[in-house]
Amino acid sequence: MHQFAETVFKEVGERKKWTDRKKELLLQSEMARVIGNIRKKSKGSEAAHVLIQYYSNNSHRMDYRRYKNIGAGIIGSGVIESAHRTVVQKRMKQSGQQAIQGSWSCILALLTKPDQNHSQYARGKQVI
Repeated sequence: MHQFAETVFKEVGERKKWTDRKKELLLQSEMARVIGNIRKKSKGSEAAHVLIQYYSNNSHRMDYRRYKNIGAGIIGSGVIESAHRTVVQKRMKQSGQQAIQGSWSCILALLTKPDQNHSQYARGKQVI
């Protein structure tokens, strides 16, 4: 968002005001309005196209109002990604953890797939 805003607004105050308003809209889960505002300012720029594509592809993950309402806590991706990396590495490096080279990415993909019952993989030594 900020990179796009830099291409549109030369004055820092105006840029900050615009990005702060878009942030508020994102926190209210107003993705359609955010995308509409970007389109209005874009003038067909590549930066706008990339940003709109990102928001369109990830809007199902960005329902921030819902996350706040259910008490999800921190919603920023940096903190979440860092915690994920720490937890996954700790789990994979425990004593007795063995896997064929490259298989951890397959296992993680399976375990992070939403709405799946993985109990059959938790019992015994099921091969994935």
